[in-house]
Amino acid sequence: MRRREFISLLGGAAASWPFVAEAQQRERMRRIGVLTPFAANDTEGHGRLTAFAQGLQQLGWTVGQNLRIDYRWGDGKPETMRKYAVELVALAPDVILSDSSAATAPLLQATHTIPIVFGVVADPVGAGYVESLARPGGNATGFTPFEYSVAGKWLELLKEIAPRVTRAAVLRDSSIAAGPGFFGAIQSTASSLGIAVRPVDVRDAAEIERSVTAFAQGSNAGLVVTGSPAAAAKRDVIIALAARHRLPAVYNNRLYGELGGLICYGTDFLDQFRRAAGYVDRILKGEKPADLPVQAPTKYELVINLKTAKTLGLEVPPTLLARADEVIE
Repeated sequence: MRRREFISLLGGAAASWPFVAEAQQRERMRRIGVLTPFAANDTEGHGRLTAFAQGLQQLGWTVGQNLRIDYRWGDGKPETMRKYAVELVALAPDVILSDSSAATAPLLQATHTIPIVFGVVADPVGAGYVESLARPGGNATGFTPFEYSVAGKWLELLKEIAPRVTRAAVLRDSSIAAGPGFFGAIQSTASSLGIAVRPVDVRDAAEIERSVTAFAQGSNAGLVVTGSPAAAAKRDVIIALAARHRLPAVYNNRLYGELGGLICYGTDFLDQFRRAAGYVDRILKGEKPADLPVQAPTKYELVINLKTAKTLGLEVPPTLLARADEVIE
């Protein structure tokens, strides 16, 4: 080969190197860790992670081709979540998706460097997960479903749909920051509505049943179920208790309404996980969690189960029906 031909060939190859390198980088296998407090057979947990996986696929990520996902399904118990958080961090993934505060808190204890994208985390600033919603500042960012002030709205809805209620059991998870936060917001609203409130922890199904059964012995009682994975995991127990004791109840998510819950007010959790895929994609392409603002919901859904209202002998005010995004009959 003559010298001129060799130089020409070398020049052509060099020109193609950036494109070859780019293709190799694009197809390089990336690794995502996923930590959820839901059990592997829980439909709500699967729904959230399915929405996340669909979002990733729409962005060009294919498991087994350019992506690997390591899952850890929990039981909501703090010790289990800490164990799985440590396991995921040890795998050194490129980014971790965390479902709720129950997963986010132990992950942030386990790593200050691996990027974390969270979904369904109430008040991430108050919990200390981020410095601010606009500028998270650390290795975590994500999506928050509601501010604590929405808890006051839950109590107002309970009074609106069941005006005779003067006592409310507030089901909340004391092991996460949102539990006391929600209860505090409800307490601040309760006196103006003439309602006495009592906290009930949701970590143990047997304790929920004992507490709610005892509470229901009095008159004019109702329930408010605040947001937490522990409550969602025990949704069948909670809805059955409300029906058995004929207690009007307000829930934080439409999930409960579909199962027979009276009235629900909250954001679309599945949408948060679809959108979380976008943040994971951006981080895999080089952006930093510290620079990605925490996203708050722009819309809340009001769902009313008319069948349950009729069973409880409640006449739903027309003004409340008119505000509903969905009425289940």
